[in-house]
Amino acid sequence: MSTFTDTATASLHLLVQFDPVLWSIVGRSLWVSVLATSLACSVGVVLGAWLGVARFKGRGVLLTMLNTLLALPSVVVGLLVYLLLSRTGPLGFLGWLFSLKAMVLAQAVLVLPVVTALTRQCVEDAERSHGEQLQSLGAAPWMRSVLLAWDERYTLLTVLIAAFGRAVSEVGAVMVVGGNIEGFTRVMTTAIALETSKGDLPLALALGFVLMAVVLMLNVCISVLRRWRQGSDDAVQGVSQGALA
Repeated sequence: MSTFTDTATASLHLLVQFDPVLWSIVGRSLWVSVLATSLACSVGVVLGAWLGVARFKGRGVLLTMLNTLLALPSVVVGLLVYLLLSRTGPLGFLGWLFSLKAMVLAQAVLVLPVVTALTRQCVEDAERSHGEQLQSLGAAPWMRSVLLAWDERYTLLTVLIAAFGRAVSEVGAVMVVGGNIEGFTRVMTTAIALETSKGDLPLALALGFVLMAVVLMLNVCISVLRRWRQGSDDAVQGVSQGALA
């Protein structure tokens, strides 16, 4: 393939013809990212909601560390998980290294600080607005965190979507712990890197198109949720004003 047009045409052909190799990579990538995001969110939303209302000594230091983890390079996360899962590591007995389980774990560790930090900020902002009212009603901190998280559920959905986008577009960590094994641990991002280096540009570009389509759909979902939330708030405000009138 000597021109961009030839490469793009061949990549579109792979997409239209439902190339089994391409779509198996796509399916594997989405499965790993969905599972990793689910694991990270199940922990991160709870932890972030608690941090949003809890006040304790050393909280500022903990938040600083949490914000620092947001900028942690994915290859460093991959290295840490690799060391944990290696034969001599503390989790080596699991035998997960160079498997999909290791890739799920690496992505979950990578996404966890993102979910926790964004959830914490969301709940803390809601606490400033409604915290005193809930305290006056006798709500304990854990109850306030649950109520505020539920009240901000639409915003938290955008956090979950953003977390999935972070996971599905990640390459460094999954390449380190998964090994990029053909037909087994190869996902979209690692396949793009490998196929480009091999010169198989149509497959790499086709995977790039799919990845961009996934990211585009995620952004559309975020926009729809924001408009939905805004419409719901406007409706509630209208009902309240009508009742007062």
